[in-house]
Amino acid sequence: MVVIAKEDDLRIGSGRTARFEGEAHGSGISFFHVHNTEGQGPDAHVHPYSETWVVLAGQALFRTADGEGTAHQGDVVIVGAGTAHAFRAVGPEPLRMLCIHASPRIEQDFLDDDAAAEAGVTF
Repeated sequence: MVVIAKEDDLRIGSGRTARFEGEAHGSGISFFHVHNTEGQGPDAHVHPYSETWVVLAGQALFRTADGEGTAHQGDVVIVGAGTAHAFRAVGPEPLRMLCIHASPRIEQDFLDDDAAAEAGVTF
C-alpha cells in the first residue's frame, strides 16, 4: 500500500510548517517540515524518544543543557530521549528542516521559563 500525504493538508494553521504524525498514515515515525525565518523556532521542550533533524536549507542554532551548536544545510543533528532542547533559525536565509520524531505520534512537553532556564535551554 502507498500513502501520499499532501504537505498542504499537514500545515499547522496558516503557517508554513507541516506536521506529519505517522500513526494516522501507517508509519512508525512522525516529523515536522519546518520553514522558519530568522528568530523563529520552538522554545525548550523534551520528548520521550530521540529526535533527528536534517537541515535542508539555511541554518539553525540548537541548544541543550550540554551547550549549543549551529547546523547548516546538509547537517544532521540528533538529541537523545529526554534531552531538553530548543532551536532557532539564524541568518538571512529561511530555515527548511525535517524534524524527525522516532515515534508514530508526536509527544512533546514544553518547559516553563524556570525549568528552561534551569536546564540552560533558553533563547
